Amino acid sequence: MAEFTRSIVARLRQFVGDRRRSSRRSVRLRLSLSLISPSKNRNGKQRISSLDGYTLDLGLGGLGIVVPRITLDEHHLVGENRILNVKLELPTGPVEMRVLPVRYESLEEHETETGYLIGVRIEGMSDEDRMKFTDYFASLASG
Repeated sequence: MAEFTRSIVARLRQFVGDRRRSSRRSVRLRLSLSLISPSKNRNGKQRISSLDGYTLDLGLGGLGIVVPRITLDEHHLVGENRILNVKLELPTGPVEMRVLPVRYESLEEHETETGYLIGVRIEGMSDEDRMKFTDYFASLASG
């Protein structure tokens, strides 16, 4: 009985591990994220601040991004229903997307990375950018 249980657990780990590897790819791409600030400049337009970072990994449904700080213009990047705009620099050209942060962690004690790791879910992008992003992701799987 114990051997049967170990066999099932091993198969489950293999399935979950394979599923995870197929849905995410480790890749470092430059990005810029922004939120529209309620503060306005002298001509009455909204000021848009941005923060540069990079991806740690990506999947068709989300990204793991690293940024140097967790705030932008006194706004916490990970808040309730806080939608961020991300401009991701693909080798084939930039794509823009709206993302929802779902978790974050400080990388203070990490050996190679510094700043904050933010897990974001992709909420939307233009059809053209979605095609470019999907094509790029497919090229990672085949390469």
